Amino acid sequence: MAFSGKFEMESEKNYDEFMKHLGLSSDVIEKARNFKIITEVQQNGQDFIWSQHYAGGHTMTNKFTIGKESDIQTLGGKKFKATVQMEGGKMVVNFPNYSQTSEIVGDKLVEVSTTGGVTYERVSKRLT
Repeated sequence: MAFSGKFEMESEKNYDEFMKHLGLSSDVIEKARNFKIITEVQQNGQDFIWSQHYAGGHTMTNKFTIGKESDIQTLGGKKFKATVQMEGGKMVVNFPNYSQTSEIVGDKLVEVSTTGGVTYERVSKRLT
């Protein structure tokens, strides 16, 4: 499956501007800067288990099926209902404050989040 694997963040663009636009405090933004986020994706057809492992042992896991409404949790712990769609090889989901696309480009996981004209990009390299 295209998305299955384990990925380690290697670069990000517009982190500060995006996080400020979401309303995070500067101390939270600074604390989370340069975390080596590990993203682990298990894909079985249209079913996904998407986990992100953060420094300090915090893990956030979302389970969803493409095209079906699912319970999704944000990094801040807020839960909401969303339908993840697949559009041209990109996974697309609308969070309460932003939209996000995820795709595999070569051997990298590229996640792009947009809110109010501000775009944040995180690129992660495949580990397995």
